[in-house]
Amino acid sequence: MKKFFAISTLALMGFAGTAMAQGGYVGTTPAQGGFTGPTIDTVSVAEAKKLGDDTPVVMTGKIVKSLGGEKYMFQDGTDSITVEIDNEDWRGLTVSEKDTVEIRGEIDKDFMNVEVDVDSISKK
Repeated sequence: MKKFFAISTLALMGFAGTAMAQGGYVGTTPAQGGFTGPTIDTVSVAEAKKLGDDTPVVMTGKIVKSLGGEKYMFQDGTDSITVEIDNEDWRGLTVSEKDTVEIRGEIDKDFMNVEVDVDSISKK
C-alpha cells in the first residue's frame, strides 16, 4: 500500500509540474463576442434623484466620506447622494476622496430616501 501511495503521489506531482510549466497562448485572442450597441448614459446625481426605483444608473464623481457600514457619500458637483457598496463589490479597489470614480448600479428609492445600490465601481 505504501508503494502504491508513493507512486501515485510522484505521478500526480509530475503531472502538476508539467501543467504549471506549460503556460498558455499569449498572442492576440479573438474577440469573445457580446453586445456592442448603446449603453446606459452617465447621469448626474441631480438627475439620478429624479429617476424611478430600480432604474439602472452610471455616475461619475467622488466618494467624499464613509457613512458607516457599506454606505458612502458620493458627490459629482451637481449634488450628493448616499451609495451602498457591498464589500465584495470593491474587488480590491482602494479609493480616497481625491479619486474620481465611476459607479454603476440601480436607484433604490423609498418614501423619504433615494440611494444608489452599487454593482460595480472603477477609478476614472
